[in-house]
Amino acid sequence: MYKKILTYVRNKIFNRRAMYGIRILSAIVLSLMVCAACTKKTVKPAYEGPKAAYAKAGQLIDDKEYEAGRELLTEITNRDTATDYAPLAQLKIAESYIKEEEFEVALEEYKKFLKNYPDNKYSSYAKYQVATLTFNNIEGPDRGYRAAYTAIKEFQSLNEQYPRNPYKDIVPLRIEKSRNVLAEHEFYVGEFYYKKEAYEAALRRFNNILNKYPEYPDMGKVYFHMGLSYKGLKDSAKTREFIEKAKENTKDTALLKKIDKELSKLKY
Repeated sequence: MYKKILTYVRNKIFNRRAMYGIRILSAIVLSLMVCAACTKKTVKPAYEGPKAAYAKAGQLIDDKEYEAGRELLTEITNRDTATDYAPLAQLKIAESYIKEEEFEVALEEYKKFLKNYPDNKYSSYAKYQVATLTFNNIEGPDRGYRAAYTAIKEFQSLNEQYPRNPYKDIVPLRIEKSRNVLAEHEFYVGEFYYKKEAYEAALRRFNNILNKYPEYPDMGKVYFHMGLSYKGLKDSAKTREFIEKAKENTKDTALLKKIDKELSKLKY
């Protein structure tokens, strides 16, 4: 009986010591791995001139080694300013940030290119990228109007500075879309004022659309809300005028039903 008890106790002590030893060993291994990771350094490729460095940087970026690639490209821009590789390296830096989806940083890098190389053969491309990245920041009429306004200026500047740029088919479409966002923003604010029964403030916004963005494709809803605003101001003549204009300028079935309903309420 006593032998069995003694054996049990010895086994328990051995197991505890073994577990303790395993824990100590695991902690040591983990510490060594952490230290190795901390002391590991990325070996920077030797600089062998702009041509070789540019090719190596391109390969690094393709392999998603963005920081290492940009280090080489930056070295080109610093050391070989008199060569054709310096502007190419600056463009590649900007493009690397696009690949990383760091669009704001890419935008600044393209602007840096335009500042440093305004007469370079790739300047129109850089300007187009600035305009496009700004255009891509448009989030909608409630928050995107600033980006839309800036995008219009950038695209117009592209056409003015580089009249032979190869993006002439794209630019007008993007300017049009940006202008539509600005018109939508005016409508968004005007509708807000209308719902608050601030009819004169609403009409000022709707009139901004008529005066600034006459090409706006959804003019029917603008006229309709102008009619409703005049209705709120008890101006029956203006109410009828703009609601009838709304009917002439829309093919939206849902809106046409609302228009007919309002017209049926009006007295001749």
